[in-house]
Amino acid sequence: MEFAQQKILSGAEVKAIRKQLKLKQKELAEFMNVSVKTVEYWENSGKNVKGAAASTLCILREYPWLLEELEIPEKVFALRLRFMFENRLCTIIDVDVRQRQIKIKNFVTDPVFRAFGNNEHPSYSDYENFLESRCFPRTRDKMKIVLDQLNLPFYDPFLIIEKTEGRMAEDNFWIKIER
Repeated sequence: MEFAQQKILSGAEVKAIRKQLKLKQKELAEFMNVSVKTVEYWENSGKNVKGAAASTLCILREYPWLLEELEIPEKVFALRLRFMFENRLCTIIDVDVRQRQIKIKNFVTDPVFRAFGNNEHPSYSDYENFLESRCFPRTRDKMKIVLDQLNLPFYDPFLIIEKTEGRMAEDNFWIKIER
């Protein structure tokens, strides 16, 4: 299989792509998962950039909107949950508990990996149901024993997720909570 992909970039081309994307060297380094010194080297050494770095930069040059799609938004509320599959970020959920509001951003297209499936505008009630789905059921036999093991006084899905990261025995999804 052959691809219409430029395989080598000059330092000047790297710099032009970075400027087209309106990125600082540090921001490009973070996106490419390299050091700032590496980006500086690409741009100033006079040597060509090859391999995965060149391919990624060429893709970004042609599809600059991908950066916006992958950018993690500023927190809009004090509480943020990252819904993960293994080490992959699937959905960001910002929550205002007092106002009972949530805002999400999905980073995957497959609804199976999204916190709320195809629902792009979930309600606070949907959020509460999501939390409960990442815990053992309220009706679990001998629930008091499990709560005691978690050092929790009562059944609260959020508190349970704080202790368990919402990990379930049947899957590789989990939740990272940020305050």
